[in-house]
Amino acid sequence: MSDESRFLDISLLGKEYRVACSPSERAALQAAVALVDAKMHEIAEKTKSNIAERIAVMAALNIAHEFLSFRDEQANSATSAEGAEVANSALDLAEARRRITDMEAQLDGVLGPQDRLL
Repeated sequence: MSDESRFLDISLLGKEYRVACSPSERAALQAAVALVDAKMHEIAEKTKSNIAERIAVMAALNIAHEFLSFRDEQANSATSAEGAEVANSALDLAEARRRITDMEAQLDGVLGPQDRLL
């Protein structure tokens, strides 16, 4: 592999950078660059700042916050889904018990309580 293929030229907020990147990870890195560049432009417009370092730090903090919020939501959703699964299992068990009780009552009505096998 040539040295040139191990690097990717990117642009963030109009500044050019060369970063090390394996060919298999180029698409993922380009997607990350697009996300970071868009976030940096958004922050630059909102804050009217032209200090690249400050914009980069704010973009990093915003992206990290969005990621952590998303991760927490996913964890809460998974916990809620597990809780619902447990609740559904409990409901299924309660439903099964109710049906057994109904069947016993029907058997009692047909056979009489003393004729049942159980």
